[in-house]
Amino acid sequence: MDIHDAHKYLLRFLNEVSVQFQRVPGSAIFLRYVKASYQNDPVRSAVELFLLIFFVRYLLAPKYSTQKQNYVQLSDEEIDELVEDWTPEPLVAPQTAFEEAENEKHPVIIGPTGPKSKLTNGRTVTNLASYNFYNFLANEMLKEKAIQALRTYGVGPCGPPGFYGTQDVHVKTEADIAAFLGASACIIYAQAFSTISSVIPAFSKRGDIIVADKAINYAIRKGIQISRSTVRWFEHNDMEDLERVLKRITKEQAKKPLTRRFIVTEGVFENVGDIVDLPKIIELKLRYKFRLILDETWSFGVLGRSGRGVTEQQNVDATEVDFLIGSLAGPLCAGGGFCAGSDEIVEHQRISASAYTYSAALPAMLATTASESLDLLQSNPDVLVQLRENIKAMRAQLDPRSDWVICTSAAENPMMLLILKPEVVASKGLSVQEQDRLLQDIVDETIANGVLITRLKRMPPPLHATPKEASWQSHPALKVCITTGLSRKEIEKSGIIIRHAITKVMTRKK
Repeated sequence: MDIHDAHKYLLRFLNEVSVQFQRVPGSAIFLRYVKASYQNDPVRSAVELFLLIFFVRYLLAPKYSTQKQNYVQLSDEEIDELVEDWTPEPLVAPQTAFEEAENEKHPVIIGPTGPKSKLTNGRTVTNLASYNFYNFLANEMLKEKAIQALRTYGVGPCGPPGFYGTQDVHVKTEADIAAFLGASACIIYAQAFSTISSVIPAFSKRGDIIVADKAINYAIRKGIQISRSTVRWFEHNDMEDLERVLKRITKEQAKKPLTRRFIVTEGVFENVGDIVDLPKIIELKLRYKFRLILDETWSFGVLGRSGRGVTEQQNVDATEVDFLIGSLAGPLCAGGGFCAGSDEIVEHQRISASAYTYSAALPAMLATTASESLDLLQSNPDVLVQLRENIKAMRAQLDPRSDWVICTSAAENPMMLLILKPEVVASKGLSVQEQDRLLQDIVDETIANGVLITRLKRMPPPLHATPKEASWQSHPALKVCITTGLSRKEIEKSGIIIRHAITKVMTRKK
């Protein structure tokens, strides 16, 4: 076949295709569209042709698996042998000899906790080891309200809040806390510890940035660990170091995709006892565009003219703090925790915070107790004044008069932390373990003299922590909790007993 015959054959073939195509319904419309499109916008026609070819090729492409089978195939016998040889790591470290001895000597209280508590050995001691700051545990009105709630609602809802666990008392408690703090909305959790450790991972994810104080408590550290966020630490309560970290992060992230950024700190630090510089942190978080997560577990109900926390004490509008987190189990003598903030922040937690969506709701009895305790604080502000007077009386007996210890807690903090003076530790060459033993001896000596105190339980280092993350550890300390359930004279007497016990143990010959 020469070129002329081939040309004639091609023309006949194209003519036949054209005839057959015109017999297809709608072919005329399609041809008019193509002609008009090519005349008006030939580039669009080329793009559409390319997409058509790509679509046809995609449909005709062979199927393939995205799961690359690059692992070694094992027989059932080999799998069983590996399982038998595998030994899981222990969930906790084994107890030391000191911890075993300490656990054997733990005092056990019989009956209700109060300013005067009875131990299993039959002795009645002055209890300065509980968070019963306002002696609400002895309030008959609170007891009666709790009993009424128990009879009305039962022991607990036995269901998560998002399913059928929410009751009218929960809604009331959330509204009461929001109104008390001056926040837009509030959400309550069934456990104080899991509140902050659920709020953080509900908002901060892998790739987001958290800037945290090195002295934050164990619950916050667990929340940060669960979030898998990038963590940057700043020196405890050092605002200059915080600004340095924020400035460096802002510079590093200038040309990177936008991420969520948080500053995480406490109102009153559980491991140190001092108070955050909130106005300065607010200034820095606004300047560098970070969100602030503030844990007020130990400041809510304690600081401020009416107990609203560090925001009231330092004249900061509560709405300037993005996340206000606190406990209902401490000064309010109830249970659970809360997070207050904007409506969007609260509603997001109702579907994304693990401790809220997967845990049973707070028992109605505890929710009622929390609301009634808030009412007592607002209607009887004298209890705050009395508590601060008792704090002053105890500090007067311990910090300035003792040659061995100093108090690291703020003046308004009813949870007094007493650490050995640096010069005492240096002169005696005391290790951390030796300090723990000495402080435990002091605790035992005070109990023998009728006053119950305890030690600060230092948190374990983070799992698989880097040397930088594990570099900060709290000092071994005595913990003395002040209460309004004791008179000033009883507080002073207890302070003298504690001071004498410290002196006796520290001057004891080895």
